[in-house]
Amino acid sequence: MAKQPPPGTGAKPGLHPRNPHRGRYDIPALLAVCPELAPFLRPNPSGEPTVDFTDPAAVRTLNRALLASVYGVRHWDLPPGYLCPPVPGRADYIHHLADLLATDGLPPRGPATRVLDVGVGAGAIYPLLGHRSYGWSFLGTDIDPGALASSRAILAANPDLEGAIQLRLQKDPARILAGVLLPGETFAASLCNPPFHGSPAEAREGTQRKWRNLGRPGAPVLNFGGRAGELWCEGGEVAFLSRLIEESAAAPQACRWFTSLLSKSSNLPPIQAALRKARAPHVRILEMAQGQKRSRIVAWSFQEPGR
Repeated sequence: MAKQPPPGTGAKPGLHPRNPHRGRYDIPALLAVCPELAPFLRPNPSGEPTVDFTDPAAVRTLNRALLASVYGVRHWDLPPGYLCPPVPGRADYIHHLADLLATDGLPPRGPATRVLDVGVGAGAIYPLLGHRSYGWSFLGTDIDPGALASSRAILAANPDLEGAIQLRLQKDPARILAGVLLPGETFAASLCNPPFHGSPAEAREGTQRKWRNLGRPGAPVLNFGGRAGELWCEGGEVAFLSRLIEESAAAPQACRWFTSLLSKSSNLPPIQAALRKARAPHVRILEMAQGQKRSRIVAWSFQEPGR
């Protein structure tokens, strides 16, 4: 189970109360399990050590240190160019999902809660966090054989995880659920981090705009990495999520709750229209925040929520 942050480290505003990353990073604990983080530390204006988040290698190494220190995951790494998901934000999704699945206010625990990760990526980050935090079991799907090979290598390096996390290739990149799920296969929930942008140019501009807003116009593009299918698709997150909603309506019993991140509030109206068209009787919008960043989880179900 994930460790809680030490007291007195200061809280990151907006993160879920159970998120162990609400406090400042425990640098000595991170260095104890990941000494290779040391070269990436720089003093902040207060003289405290921090990580340069404009450096892709620093971000990847911080992830490795957090996963080892807080979640007991060893030997985590990514091939060059793949998306390096920030652990605190991904953990927040897991904890909000646990609240969505809760019974009498208690999040479910144990492998009987099976979760589908649509687009598991090269780092298997959601399955790692979900299993370590709540003991859930996972099926991760992806259209990229290289991403699945990387995730399999992570599981092989952590043998206690292999039985809890399965991986499966979606052979048809035009489909999301269809063709990759087995007949009669069911899950407590699905989760998804869709490609947010509609083109490579839009992805680059989004990253450049972020760094300009932070006063770092010279920062490198794609500091968190990411390949085409991870960052953009034609039509962006609205097109992807609309397709997921359409496919979920064709397999309404596959998940008690279908869920996905939605980055832009301006994209919410067309997604709500797609949910009405799919006749999803139960829809929830779960707001999330990390500092100045705001996002949301869209959740929908074709079943009675208590089932």
